[in-house]
Amino acid sequence: MNTGRPSSTGELHCLVTGASGYIGGRLVPELLKVGHRVRCLARNPRKLRDHPWAGRAQVVEGDVTDAGSVAEALRGIDVAYYLVHALGTGSGFEETDRRAAGTFAEQAHAAGVRRIVYLGGLTPRGIPQRSLSPHLRSRAEVGQIFLDALVPATVLRAAVVIGSGSASFEMLRYLTERLPVMVTPSWVHTRTQPIGVRDVLRYLVGSATMPDDVDRAFDIGGPDVLTYQEMMRRYASVAQLRKRLIVPLPMLTPRLSSHWVGLVTPVPASLARPLTESLRHEVVCREHDIARYVPDSSEEPLPFDTALALALRRVREAQVATRWSSAALAGAPSDPLPTDPDWAGGSLYQDERKLTVEAPREALWKVIEGIGGDNGWYSFPLAWAVRGWLDRFVGGVGLRRGRRDAQHLRVGDSLDFWRVEEIEPGHLLRLRAEMRLPGMAWLEMYAEQDDEGRTRYRQRALFHPRGLFGHAYWWSVSPFHAMVFGGMARNITQAAAKGMSAHAKNPRAERIRESPPLGRRSR
Repeated sequence: MNTGRPSSTGELHCLVTGASGYIGGRLVPELLKVGHRVRCLARNPRKLRDHPWAGRAQVVEGDVTDAGSVAEALRGIDVAYYLVHALGTGSGFEETDRRAAGTFAEQAHAAGVRRIVYLGGLTPRGIPQRSLSPHLRSRAEVGQIFLDALVPATVLRAAVVIGSGSASFEMLRYLTERLPVMVTPSWVHTRTQPIGVRDVLRYLVGSATMPDDVDRAFDIGGPDVLTYQEMMRRYASVAQLRKRLIVPLPMLTPRLSSHWVGLVTPVPASLARPLTESLRHEVVCREHDIARYVPDSSEEPLPFDTALALALRRVREAQVATRWSSAALAGAPSDPLPTDPDWAGGSLYQDERKLTVEAPREALWKVIEGIGGDNGWYSFPLAWAVRGWLDRFVGGVGLRRGRRDAQHLRVGDSLDFWRVEEIEPGHLLRLRAEMRLPGMAWLEMYAEQDDEGRTRYRQRALFHPRGLFGHAYWWSVSPFHAMVFGGMARNITQAAAKGMSAHAKNPRAERIRESPPLGRRSR
């Protein structure tokens, strides 16, 4: 992939914020590939530890709202990529975005940074900024803050990004695959200009070497201008699905349709709402001036159908580098597991199970690392499903985020309504709950060896309650622990003893794994 030309002055030192997110996690290896040095600013550096590129990039801890940590991170930096936003952190997210961008611009100037590169949203022509959705309005305001700053800026404005694991792609994919007949809101007739994630990365990397006098915004998009309805029909065609029947329902508002999207797809309503609100107005590129500085080849930018086919192939081959859920969910607990039972002077409830396994530790670990997603949770599927539905009902992520990879996990991965907080290969998997709870919860699974040299499975469910309701919650669900957690422990050990995981017993998972190449699949 052509991702820009190295600077005539040699390698550049680049700072990437948002490296744990969908775009940032893919940008870092592309910058390294063309010879730049990379530093990542992360609130939780441990989340980047298991990325394939982690050993080649410097990671520093900090927050874009903290001037001190931003100043330290920008020391010696040539190009700073700003790929974070506060969407979903509450009603004040616009003010948080505004303050963080201002802080970043000020500290970049003080540090002598040569360029700031920002990826924002494509805004509709002729629509006053006050009439835009809060999501688009904040993106536009942040872009303007960087353009008004003293450091030259490149502001890239994109609409729908198509790539394996992107929120826009997952929404399009699940709506089309799961609903052969759809009752849709009026925004499915709004025109937009999607762009493949490969081209977004190419433009981001190429922006690093723009001349110093370039200080402006660029619209970036693919060659196709389509309505969302056309995008769904073309997805069905590329994925070899039957033709979808789409029935418009104009009174379905963005708020209502976000709940509809949240019900049908893994994308929660809290994220679906800004995506659907952004589709109310036509967003089409007004220029393609970016090509002057980051030239396109004859095959670039990618046509919509090609971007779809590439994304689908990545999904089916389990080669998804990052997902929309890679970034931490706003409002979800982010504290590490307390190692002291008297942590913070409060209670830490736990349910612990230990079982001997008639199998080597390697076989047990294979089952542990393969848990969740299509592989399931090894106990009372209906109970897990109901808990997922309840979580979706109250605005949580539910149980359908699945896995990034069917067999392997890394720190920071989302796993249904959990997130991988720690993984010690062959020994420990620690998950932190991101479901809506009156407290904080973790699930630990260990592959151990007892004093007699036998393989032992140890499982701990931990809960730190918040307030009286948190304590009441634990005691109300504890009668079901024997069935859910006890059954889970027994079934995991049995699966290890039989030398197989739930994936091998799950016909649906097996069909997905053995699905034929593109062009031969039908449904």
